[in-house]
Amino acid sequence: MTTNPTNSIRAQVSPEEWQMRVDLAAAYRLVAMFGWDDLVFTHISAKIPGTEHFLINPYGSMFEEITASSLVKIDIQGNKVLESEGDVNPAGFTIHSCIHAARPDVVCVLHTHSINGVAVSAQEEGLLPLSQFAMSVLHSLAYHDYEGFALLEDEKPRLVRDLGDKQHMILRNHGLLTTGRSVAQAFVGMHRLEAACMAQVRALAGQVKLRTIAPQVLAMAEKQLEQVRLGRGPEGLVWPGLLRRLQRRYPGYDQ
Repeated sequence: MTTNPTNSIRAQVSPEEWQMRVDLAAAYRLVAMFGWDDLVFTHISAKIPGTEHFLINPYGSMFEEITASSLVKIDIQGNKVLESEGDVNPAGFTIHSCIHAARPDVVCVLHTHSINGVAVSAQEEGLLPLSQFAMSVLHSLAYHDYEGFALLEDEKPRLVRDLGDKQHMILRNHGLLTTGRSVAQAFVGMHRLEAACMAQVRALAGQVKLRTIAPQVLAMAEKQLEQVRLGRGPEGLVWPGLLRRLQRRYPGYDQ
């Protein structure tokens, strides 16, 4: 007689944790769907509501394979707190753990090694005000210099310092990172940042003089973004549609 692993995990966790598992599994599959994944590397972490525990991918699983029940529950040190078949890459949680510890407002941390993101991270001037995509992230964008593979504990204070209270970060010569009060906010923030990087790479490839957005226009970004989003935020405006698209293309994430 076999046991359904989904039912087994769902029965062991709170409704709030299960919903977080579903949202996080959706984010992993959406990252794969948009082509931002790097084999089994990089991570998306999410804090379980009302606890000091986190969810992260089982190391070795492709992002399009991840389900709500396959996610691994860990503590702030990266140790498992719920038995599961998946392994954890503690080194992969280095960046995430220090942000979660320093920023109680952050529920989700999303990190990618996308080609466009890495390309812009290597450009001396960083993200330029070339597009509406860039305008939507520049008001809350930080940078962190490359210190090698993110394995060392003493890098954590500098990473936290550089991020400050920002939502988006470019990790120099490395990739992109976004934070969010929800999985939805972190994902949509990454979509805007990735799109800004893609637009910049293509614009620079044209080898012509570029027109930048005027500073006075950039200063209106936050106010205008609130108007465009109708005050609903990504959770109510964009996330439901993304989940519908995901259900059509990569069903099964919520198992």
